[in-house]
Amino acid sequence: MAKETAIFAGGCFWFMVEPFETLPGISKVRSGYTGGFVDNPTYEQVKAHKTGHTEAVKVWFDNDVVTYKNLVDLYWQTADPTDAMGQFQDRGDNYRPVIFVNSEEQAKIAEQSKEALAASSIFGDDPIVTKIEKSGVFWDAEDEHQQFYKKHVETYAEEKQARDAYKAEYWGINKK
Repeated sequence: MAKETAIFAGGCFWFMVEPFETLPGISKVRSGYTGGFVDNPTYEQVKAHKTGHTEAVKVWFDNDVVTYKNLVDLYWQTADPTDAMGQFQDRGDNYRPVIFVNSEEQAKIAEQSKEALAASSIFGDDPIVTKIEKSGVFWDAEDEHQQFYKKHVETYAEEKQARDAYKAEYWGINKK
Protein backbone atom coordinates (compact mmCIF):
# COMPACT_ATOMS: atom_id res chain seq x y z
CA MET A 1 0.00 0.00 0.00
CA ALA A 2 1.55 3.30 -1.12
CA LYS A 3 0.20 5.87 1.35
CA GLU A 4 0.66 9.49 0.38
CA THR A 5 -0.86 12.86 1.22
CA ALA A 6 -2.09 15.79 -0.84
CA ILE A 7 -3.30 19.25 0.18
CA PHE A 8 -5.81 21.32 -1.79
CA ALA A 9 -7.34 24.73 -1.11
CA GLY A 10 -10.47 25.64 -3.02
CA GLY A 11 -12.59 27.94 -0.93
CA CYS A 12 -14.42 26.90 2.20
CA PHE A 13 -13.06 23.57 3.37
CA TRP A 14 -16.59 22.40 4.22
CA PHE A 15 -17.12 21.80 0.49
CA MET A 16 -13.77 20.26 -0.32
CA VAL A 17 -14.07 17.15 1.88
CA GLU A 18 -16.92 15.19 0.29
CA PRO A 19 -15.57 15.04 -3.29
CA PHE A 20 -12.28 13.54 -2.14
CA GLU A 21 -13.68 11.43 0.68
CA THR A 22 -15.98 9.54 -1.68
CA LEU A 23 -13.16 8.33 -3.96
CA PRO A 24 -11.87 4.77 -3.66
CA GLY A 25 -8.36 4.70 -2.20
CA ILE A 26 -8.90 7.65 0.15
CA SER A 27 -8.33 6.73 3.79
CA LYS A 28 -8.88 10.13 5.40
CA VAL A 29 -9.68 13.77 4.61
CA ARG A 30 -9.19 16.54 7.19
CA SER A 31 -10.17 20.19 7.04
CA GLY A 32 -7.53 22.64 8.18
CA TYR A 33 -5.35 25.64 7.58
CA THR A 34 -2.04 26.03 5.77
CA GLY A 35 0.22 28.51 4.02
CA GLY A 36 0.28 31.15 6.75
CA PHE A 37 2.54 32.44 9.49
CA VAL A 38 0.58 31.74 12.71
CA ASP A 39 0.97 28.48 14.66
CA ASN A 40 -2.21 26.69 15.73
CA PRO A 41 -4.58 29.14 14.02
CA THR A 42 -8.27 29.19 14.87
CA TYR A 43 -11.16 29.46 12.46
CA GLU A 44 -11.93 32.96 13.72
CA GLN A 45 -8.33 34.11 13.19
CA VAL A 46 -8.20 32.69 9.65
CA LYS A 47 -11.63 34.12 8.80
CA ALA A 48 -10.46 37.54 10.05
CA HIS A 49 -7.45 37.42 7.67
CA LYS A 50 -4.94 37.63 10.54
CA THR A 51 -2.88 34.52 9.83
CA GLY A 52 -2.00 34.34 6.14
CA HIS A 53 -3.52 30.84 6.15
CA THR A 54 -5.82 29.36 3.55
CA GLU A 55 -8.63 26.94 4.35
CA ALA A 56 -7.64 23.60 2.83
CA VAL A 57 -8.09 19.86 2.99
CA LYS A 58 -5.43 17.24 3.53
CA VAL A 59 -6.11 13.98 1.75
CA TRP A 60 -4.50 10.64 2.68
CA PHE A 61 -4.58 8.29 -0.30
CA ASP A 62 -3.33 4.96 -1.57
CA ASN A 63 -1.45 5.74 -4.78
CA ASP A 64 -1.97 2.15 -5.92
CA VAL A 65 -5.75 2.78 -6.01
CA VAL A 66 -6.07 6.49 -6.84
CA THR A 67 -3.21 8.52 -8.29
CA TYR A 68 -2.20 12.06 -7.43
CA LYS A 69 -3.14 12.99 -11.01
CA ASN A 70 -6.65 11.64 -10.35
CA LEU A 71 -6.86 13.90 -7.28
CA VAL A 72 -5.67 16.96 -9.22
CA ASP A 73 -8.22 16.23 -11.96
CA LEU A 74 -10.96 16.06 -9.34
CA TYR A 75 -9.69 19.29 -7.78
CA TRP A 76 -10.25 21.21 -11.04
CA GLN A 77 -13.88 20.06 -10.98
CA THR A 78 -14.30 21.15 -7.35
CA ALA A 79 -12.65 24.59 -7.25
CA ASP A 80 -12.93 27.41 -9.79
CA PRO A 81 -9.37 27.87 -11.12
CA THR A 82 -10.19 31.29 -12.60
CA ASP A 83 -11.04 33.07 -9.33
CA ALA A 84 -7.99 34.16 -7.32
CA MET A 85 -9.98 36.19 -4.79
CA GLY A 86 -12.02 33.38 -3.29
CA GLN A 87 -14.40 30.67 -4.35
CA PHE A 88 -18.07 31.01 -5.15
CA GLN A 89 -19.79 32.84 -2.27
CA ASP A 90 -16.63 32.77 -0.12
CA ARG A 91 -14.41 35.81 -0.68
CA GLY A 92 -10.93 36.66 0.53
CA ASP A 93 -7.37 35.36 0.46
CA ASN A 94 -8.19 32.65 3.00
CA TYR A 95 -10.37 31.07 0.28
CA ARG A 96 -7.87 31.32 -2.58
CA PRO A 97 -7.34 28.30 -4.85
CA VAL A 98 -3.99 26.57 -4.23
CA ILE A 99 -2.53 23.15 -4.87
CA PHE A 100 0.02 22.61 -2.11
CA VAL A 101 2.65 20.10 -3.27
CA ASN A 102 4.93 18.04 -1.06
CA SER A 103 7.32 16.59 -3.65
CA GLU A 104 8.94 17.30 -7.02
CA GLU A 105 6.67 14.64 -8.53
CA GLN A 106 3.51 16.29 -7.21
CA ALA A 107 4.72 19.69 -8.46
CA LYS A 108 5.38 18.25 -11.93
CA ILE A 109 1.96 16.58 -12.11
CA ALA A 110 0.15 19.70 -10.84
CA GLU A 111 2.00 22.02 -13.28
CA GLN A 112 1.35 19.72 -16.25
CA SER A 113 -2.30 19.44 -15.31
CA LYS A 114 -2.63 23.22 -14.94
CA GLU A 115 -1.01 23.74 -18.35
CA ALA A 116 -3.33 21.19 -19.95
CA LEU A 117 -6.36 22.84 -18.36
CA ALA A 118 -5.26 26.26 -19.68
CA ALA A 119 -4.70 24.81 -23.16
CA SER A 120 -8.15 23.18 -23.15
CA SER A 121 -9.91 26.57 -23.29
CA ILE A 122 -12.72 25.15 -21.14
CA PHE A 123 -12.82 28.54 -19.38
CA GLY A 124 -12.59 30.57 -22.58
CA ASP A 125 -10.19 33.49 -22.26
CA ASP A 126 -10.15 33.40 -18.45
CA PRO A 127 -6.66 32.57 -17.17
CA ILE A 128 -6.03 29.70 -14.77
CA VAL A 129 -4.94 31.54 -11.60
CA THR A 130 -4.71 28.64 -9.15
CA LYS A 131 -1.31 28.74 -7.45
CA ILE A 132 0.93 25.73 -7.01
CA GLU A 133 2.95 26.14 -3.81
CA LYS A 134 5.21 24.00 -1.65
CA SER A 135 3.26 22.59 1.28
CA GLY A 136 4.12 23.54 4.82
CA VAL A 137 2.58 22.75 8.17
CA PHE A 138 -1.07 21.74 7.97
CA TRP A 139 -3.07 22.66 11.05
CA ASP A 140 -6.26 20.67 11.67
CA ALA A 141 -9.40 22.78 11.93
CA GLU A 142 -11.63 22.53 14.96
CA ASP A 143 -13.85 19.42 15.29
CA GLU A 144 -17.03 21.25 14.27
CA HIS A 145 -15.48 21.82 10.81
CA GLN A 146 -14.58 18.17 10.18
CA GLN A 147 -16.94 16.24 7.87
CA PHE A 148 -19.32 19.22 7.84
CA TYR A 149 -21.32 17.72 4.98
CA LYS A 150 -22.35 14.80 7.20
CA LYS A 151 -23.15 16.87 10.28
CA HIS A 152 -25.09 19.72 8.66
CA VAL A 153 -26.82 18.16 5.66
CA GLU A 154 -29.34 20.94 4.97
CA THR A 155 -26.89 23.83 5.37
CA TYR A 156 -24.32 22.01 3.27
CA ALA A 157 -26.83 21.35 0.46
CA GLU A 158 -27.98 24.97 0.42
CA GLU A 159 -24.48 26.45 0.54
CA LYS A 160 -23.02 24.23 -2.19
CA GLN A 161 -25.53 25.21 -4.88
CA ALA A 162 -23.03 27.56 -6.55
CA ARG A 163 -20.45 24.76 -6.71
CA ASP A 164 -23.01 22.40 -8.19
CA ALA A 165 -23.87 25.01 -10.85
CA TYR A 166 -20.14 25.37 -11.64
CA LYS A 167 -19.74 21.58 -11.99
CA ALA A 168 -22.76 21.40 -14.29
CA GLU A 169 -21.69 24.35 -16.47
CA TYR A 170 -18.02 23.52 -16.96
CA TRP A 171 -17.78 19.79 -16.34
CA GLY A 172 -21.24 18.45 -17.17
CA ILE A 173 -21.58 17.01 -13.69
CA ASN A 174 -25.08 17.08 -12.24
CA LYS A 175 -25.34 16.43 -8.51
CA LYS A 176 -28.54 15.55 -6.74
